[in-house]
Amino acid sequence: MKLCCLLLWCAVCAEQDARKKEISNLLTIGAIALAAGYLIVTGRTWLDAAPTEAALALLIALGLTLPGYALGRLGAGDVKLLAALALASDSTYLLGTFIGAGVALLVWLVIGRATWSLIHQGLTQRYPYMNPKASDKLPFSPFLFIGLLMAATLLH
Repeated sequence: MKLCCLLLWCAVCAEQDARKKEISNLLTIGAIALAAGYLIVTGRTWLDAAPTEAALALLIALGLTLPGYALGRLGAGDVKLLAALALASDSTYLLGTFIGAGVALLVWLVIGRATWSLIHQGLTQRYPYMNPKASDKLPFSPFLFIGLLMAATLLH
C-alpha cells in the first residue's frame, strides 16, 4: 500500500511536469518534509529501509542530479523529486528508478519521433513539452515515474 502511495505521488508529479514543465514545490518539498518526518518519527523510511540507507540514497540522488541541474539539463523539480524518493525508499529503488528513467527516455527519443504525429491530438496538445522533435530538454519526471514503475515491478 505504501508503494502505491509513492507511485501515485510520482504520477501526479510526472503529469504536472509533462503538462507545465514544472513541478509544484508543494508536491516536492512537501514530500521531502513528510518523508523526513516519517524517518525521524519511526526510524525507518516509508518503504521500511534503515536511516543509513536513506542517507546513502539521498547522497546518490544528489550526486546524480546536481551535475545535471548545474549544466541546465535537469530542473530543480527533478532534483527535489529524487531527493524525496531517496528519503522515502532506499538506494536500490532510487538507482532502479534512475536507470529505468534513462532507458525510458532513450526509448522515447527513438520511438517518439516516429510516433508523435500518430498520437491523439488531445494528448499532444495537453502535453506539448513531451514532443521529442520540438524540445531540446524534455521533462524528466515522466520518465522517472516510468523508472519507478519498472523498479517497483522488479523489486517488489
